[in-house]
Amino acid sequence: MLNKEQIIQWLEAVATVLEENKDYLTELDAAIGDADHGINMNRGFQKVLTQLPTVTNKDIGSIFKTVSMTLISTVGGASGPLYGTLFLRASAVVTGKSELTSEDMAKVFAAAVEGVVQRGKANLGDKTMLDALSPAANTFTEAVANGSSFLESLKQAVDAAESGMKNTIPMLAKKGRASYLGDRSIGHQDPGATSIYLILKTLLYHVRLNTYK
Repeated sequence: MLNKEQIIQWLEAVATVLEENKDYLTELDAAIGDADHGINMNRGFQKVLTQLPTVTNKDIGSIFKTVSMTLISTVGGASGPLYGTLFLRASAVVTGKSELTSEDMAKVFAAAVEGVVQRGKANLGDKTMLDALSPAANTFTEAVANGSSFLESLKQAVDAAESGMKNTIPMLAKKGRASYLGDRSIGHQDPGATSIYLILKTLLYHVRLNTYK
């Protein structure tokens, strides 16, 4: 179970984690992109941080929608529309909710994947954020279906996201600026998959923290 206070704490922590990893993400993007992924994601979530106090008494759907609108309006490049769509689709399946069950979270994951696929027109193996997000979503849903707890399901999902992120290294990029490099894109970890992993890893940390309080 995940309540709205924990959602806000997680988003606040994501802003910190992305700020701490800004240079790392930008370094990854410098190899195969525009060298701005870390800068853009940090800018977007720092702005999200300023908006969170305005939604503390709102439902989780409204919180996610505010994150979406903020990212779309402040994050440059492809990341703004993609992450904005991710949170917008997530918001639609949890409208009015003040806490999320495992089943709700599975719906959030599925909606997020669907949104990213439709917006980015990417497939698994294209060397994008989807290569971390889709395995995480599928793993979470399977774990829940097999009777695992919210925490255990999320742990398995984060492990899947990490594997998916690392699996982008030998891939040939087929989308975005990285695709222009052809074979030179091989051997580099995708920055979008990396930021997905960092965001989910941060969520796991907060769920684990609250579970064992």
